[in-house]
Amino acid sequence: MSSLLHFSGHQHLRHRLVLSILSGKHVRIDKIRSDDKNPGLRDFEISLLRLLEKVTNGTVIEISVTGTAILLKPGIISGGAITHDCPLSRSIGYFLEPIVMLAPFSKTPFQLTLRGITTDENDLSVDIYRTVTLPHLQLFGLSDGLELRIKKRGAPPEGGGEIQFLCPIAKQVKTLNFVEPGKIKRIRGVAHAVRVNPQFSNRMIESSRSVLNRYIPDIYLYSDVYKGDESGRSPGYALSLLAESTTSAIHCSEAISKPGVAPEDIGLEAARALMAEVNLGGCVDRKHQILVLLMMVLGSEDVGRCLMAEPTTRTIQFLRDVKQFFGTSFKIVPAEAGSSQLLYSCYGTGYVNANRTLA
Repeated sequence: MSSLLHFSGHQHLRHRLVLSILSGKHVRIDKIRSDDKNPGLRDFEISLLRLLEKVTNGTVIEISVTGTAILLKPGIISGGAITHDCPLSRSIGYFLEPIVMLAPFSKTPFQLTLRGITTDENDLSVDIYRTVTLPHLQLFGLSDGLELRIKKRGAPPEGGGEIQFLCPIAKQVKTLNFVEPGKIKRIRGVAHAVRVNPQFSNRMIESSRSVLNRYIPDIYLYSDVYKGDESGRSPGYALSLLAESTTSAIHCSEAISKPGVAPEDIGLEAARALMAEVNLGGCVDRKHQILVLLMMVLGSEDVGRCLMAEPTTRTIQFLRDVKQFFGTSFKIVPAEAGSSQLLYSCYGTGYVNANRTLA
């Protein structure tokens, strides 16, 4: 079959599944940890496959007996009201990343409830999704009804968090032309502490302010308090920060509690990480390169342009995979002589959401 694409290894699994569902091309992924002592798919990867089955209709997923190979025959993205319990081996952010990419192209608007760990160090926290990822979707004309609600927080290892993701459906996404990074005008942040002394939030805020106050006056860091059942099953605290520019470019960072590390150090870590991210420049931060590039590929049949920092290794592989699934290549050139910022441009595929229910 000409539309069957073949990959090896467990790396980049989520992006390949997303590209398969959006492009309608079948994909086979083998040699998944085949040389590992414990070969095959992990519980969170199997859980993700089950979630993709729930949010689509007609998708066929075949997993080999050893779990080292999968075949995905994509169906249509159906959306709707769905609840999914995420395993405690990865946070909710792991599952949200592919869903955010698929949700605008579903048949009915998404009302997805995910339960599990809301913040950990492997994946973006639900705070970053709410304050940074969703505004990135708004660049492409998705805004009415786009929302992420944090019902309960859940720190590792026991979790107990719950979020609800609401996403409208789009017929098409807009072409992006975002090449002016602007100047940073404000910094916002959310500190939360669950099942520990509530003062921990304030201590993180104070220490991060000791760094940030040197740069701009417009800083508002919010302490998010959850009590009782809403605070999950494990103690933990974290600080997520975002810097917004005059042209609405957003850069973000976060730091999460670790055993034996004081809240002050977490605050400093988040503030310094934000400074480093802002210093790289561009209109989109490194954590959101892939989402923005995917939406540019799916944009209307016109040239989309975006100024970003150098691509991460994940982004480089994603660009190669996009070429295989959609045949789209990006032109990447330095923004100006001597600049580390790059201008990414591509011709949109004019992707139309054929799944949506016609009103």
